[in-house]
Amino acid sequence: MSTTNQHASGEESPDEHETALAAVEARVQAGLRKRTARARRAALGYPILVVVVIGLLWEYGTRAAGVPPFILPPPSLIAQSLAAHWGLLLNNGWATLVEILLGFGLSVVVGVPLAMALFLWPAFSRSVYPLLVSSQAVPKVAVAPLFVVWFGFGLLPKVLIAFLIAFFPIVINTAVGLESIEREKILLARSMGLSALDTFFKIRLPSALPTVFGGMKIAITLAVVGAVVGEFVGGEEGLGYVLLTANGSMDTPLLFAGVIALTVVGVALYLLVELAERLAIPHAALRQQARGGDTA
Repeated sequence: MSTTNQHASGEESPDEHETALAAVEARVQAGLRKRTARARRAALGYPILVVVVIGLLWEYGTRAAGVPPFILPPPSLIAQSLAAHWGLLLNNGWATLVEILLGFGLSVVVGVPLAMALFLWPAFSRSVYPLLVSSQAVPKVAVAPLFVVWFGFGLLPKVLIAFLIAFFPIVINTAVGLESIEREKILLARSMGLSALDTFFKIRLPSALPTVFGGMKIAITLAVVGAVVGEFVGGEEGLGYVLLTANGSMDTPLLFAGVIALTVVGVALYLLVELAERLAIPHAALRQQARGGDTA
């Protein structure tokens, strides 16, 4: 009788209400998934479209204008050089990759503890921070020959140059991340009885991870630059050495092929750091994904 009265008065039963809410939630989730997929396709498709358009304009523009290949080769000639020198680029790319990873790893191992020390000890920060900033004004290309004189033509000088160029963003981003935590979180930790050490490692450091990974993303691309600078100055192998050799022989297609290989290495390493960020702080990746879906 009560069910009949509910239908007669236009009211929904609890089961019908829950079913309607579930349907609304399903539609919202489906819409969010569609927006996220559309944002991913746009993020991948738009750059590819731009590259294709630039490549076509480059190809037909150089041929129509009669530009000599040793000045600006068309993309088709660069692709032929890539195919012809694939083994050379692969072997030397491995040498450059080792230098990049060692320099980047050293910058993380040194940069993060250094930033923590700058944050924890104000006297140390006042003494060291100005020196860190002033060291960035020194051109690394000018320092590279000294490393060759001191350490020879082996692996060590390239790793050190990559480290010098890459570690500064990690130090700065980590220090900023440790400073920028909300004061309310610190007060909450104190009210819960956490010690200063526990507060640092359980609250402050995890909250700084997004900023730390932001510095790592910058550092990994700078490590590529550092490794190439080291190979320019005193290299006997590596993609930088390939670029020098191609430049000396006026092999411009091989020069462009080496640049493309370096770009692929840099982008791949950047994506690996981004993947590590998603695995370490998945909630930040979810927020970024949601923002991407909303903007799409």
